[in-house]
Amino acid sequence: MRKIHQIYIDGKFEIPHGTELAPLHNPSTGQVIGEVRLADEADADAAVAAAKRAFASFSKTGKEERIAILKRLSAAFAERLDDIKAAMTEEYGATRGIVDGLVPLAPGMFDEAVKLLESYEFTRTRGTTTVSMDPLGVAVAITPWNLSVVFVAQKVADALAAGCTIVVKPSELSALQTQVMSECFDAADLPPGVVNIVTGRGRTVGDTLTSHPDVAKVGFTGSTAVGQQIMRNAADTFKRLTLELGGKSPSILLDDADMTSAVSAALASGFLNNGQTCFAGTRILAPESRLDEVVEAIESAMPAFTAGDPQDPATGVGPVVSQAQFDRVQSYIRLGQEEGAQLLTGGEGRPEGLEQGWFVKPTVFTGVTNRMRIAREEIFGPVLVVIAYKDEDEAVRIANDTPYGLQAHVFSSDIERARRVAEQIEAGTVLINRIFGDPEAPFGGVKQSGIGRQHHTYGLEAFLEPRAITA
Repeated sequence: MRKIHQIYIDGKFEIPHGTELAPLHNPSTGQVIGEVRLADEADADAAVAAAKRAFASFSKTGKEERIAILKRLSAAFAERLDDIKAAMTEEYGATRGIVDGLVPLAPGMFDEAVKLLESYEFTRTRGTTTVSMDPLGVAVAITPWNLSVVFVAQKVADALAAGCTIVVKPSELSALQTQVMSECFDAADLPPGVVNIVTGRGRTVGDTLTSHPDVAKVGFTGSTAVGQQIMRNAADTFKRLTLELGGKSPSILLDDADMTSAVSAALASGFLNNGQTCFAGTRILAPESRLDEVVEAIESAMPAFTAGDPQDPATGVGPVVSQAQFDRVQSYIRLGQEEGAQLLTGGEGRPEGLEQGWFVKPTVFTGVTNRMRIAREEIFGPVLVVIAYKDEDEAVRIANDTPYGLQAHVFSSDIERARRVAEQIEAGTVLINRIFGDPEAPFGGVKQSGIGRQHHTYGLEAFLEPRAITA
């Protein structure tokens, strides 16, 4: 049984002051595979103190020194890709397709930061004024268990490129990923205190970090409810915030779309990462005039999204992360039937042949209205809904009738028509005939899907503050 009893502060691995031990499970079996010792408020204070000491000198470094650090980090993460993939599969059931396709994004985040730094101007002249883009101060990154390594790499890359030091609080459910990442940061020979990692619960470590007077910036990826709490914690000291929160993303199938390819892509978006993705396209909006064809296309495409062993390359959907999440998803599948929706595929219980672990039947509901809870609330599991619309205007109204606005998809054979529809969608990102975005584009949400943007210049400048000096 694995025992992860260390955190990373001030360039050293050390035993946490906190004493709580949390079990680690393999969701494919439900079995305990280890334990993690959780940090507490004293550990969070120590991490912030280390980052504050390091900021005094690191904030004054030039591009060359930061670029060298980012290149070392890219190399350190690239060397451990196989270990990171194994950790993701073991601790939350990420499939081969996910780990092979998305884990390489982690070293790529540092590479992108290098390219950006090489051309970014930290000092500009506006009339008689010199404007300098200065690092904010000590930053905090709070990341979820799903794709933890990618979220951590992205936030750390932006912070270090800006000249900020950082404290990372990963989820306690991602302890295996966190251990490998901590070793990567250590191997990159960073100045002590520039990157610190404390694994702990939100109500202790998270609350301490997000209300700490010496923290200037918080970047968070996770649920809307936790994002609201972070805003409250940060209010007294006016911390700068970037919050990437929940979603209930629409996939609009326009009536001129190639339904075979559009439905396949919409399902791939909805079931991405076992349905455990904030920007998953969980609402499929289908034209009434082609609804029967859409339903047939879904039924034909479902074999590609069979639940099974995440290590099997043929598996399309792995388990959900925990017993609690399994129970939550099951409750929504029951709720959908109680609300009057019809099961097209899937349903309650485990898939046949998967009696152990937290596997959910990949489920698609039809006969759904946008007022049903299964169409409005983020389920965070492999459960999708099909909502029929009469015309393009109604499709836009349904797409926008949500408290969320993280991402949306439009599928059409007419790109210009798709663009006209996309321009009416209330979302931070709208993708046309694709399910993954552009790494140089800003990413973030509107409404209750968050505030601020990540990636490229937008992500870098979230860690910078303009200062104007006029002579």
